[in-house]
Amino acid sequence: MGITYINGKVSGPSGEAIAKFLVDSGARYTLLPNATWKKIGLQPKRSMRFVLADGTEVERNISECLIKLPQGEGHTPVILGEEKDAALLGVVTLEELGLVFNPFERSLQPAQMTLMSAM
Repeated sequence: MGITYINGKVSGPSGEAIAKFLVDSGARYTLLPNATWKKIGLQPKRSMRFVLADGTEVERNISECLIKLPQGEGHTPVILGEEKDAALLGVVTLEELGLVFNPFERSLQPAQMTLMSAM
């Protein structure tokens, strides 16, 4: 398993910031580090409980922001990280932007969309 990072720009009510995201296909939501979400002025909208890979349960606040990646941009829910939390790019954001992670090339690519026809 390889590690892939991507630079992105996040925007909120107080401005924008650059973040280096670890692309984590096992993470549901994108996580913004504490300093990043505070810099762009995000406020908690709700909280959720998460189970980490080691089985530990944590609770984190959730908000939303505009995210811009080289492959696209859009609004996405984000976890508001605490002091030692690192930036993660989760699958909900990838789906919102119509992207998939190609593990062979370690890159983000447009998702192949199929239309379901009525029978």
